[in-house]
Amino acid sequence: MNKKEIERKLGTITSSLLRETGYISFVDIFIKLGYLTQSDYENWRTKKVPYLEKVIKINLKKINFIIKTVRRTILNGKLKLSWTAYKSWGKGRKSDLQFSKSGAPDIEEVYATHFTKR
Repeated sequence: MNKKEIERKLGTITSSLLRETGYISFVDIFIKLGYLTQSDYENWRTKKVPYLEKVIKINLKKINFIIKTVRRTILNGKLKLSWTAYKSWGKGRKSDLQFSKSGAPDIEEVYATHFTKR
């Protein structure tokens, strides 16, 4: 998919997510775009995958484009930003999950932010 196709799809996806769930998350966007499978998502949630970017089926440049496009649209749409803790699933102690290879706090915060209606 080229950038224009992605932008077009993002409008539809974000609107439907907001309508269906009441919030928009980057994890859901990557799943809806087909860049993250449900199976890979579940493997990440159960700590079988060290960080989410490892199983997203596009390069970091395209991931960054999607994140920037969504954030620009969201901020123009006056939605509320809500940080969400992503914890591991399964038995034992629940630990924080990592989205990026670097684990940099600013990057992790971007991925973990949900957008909700005011």
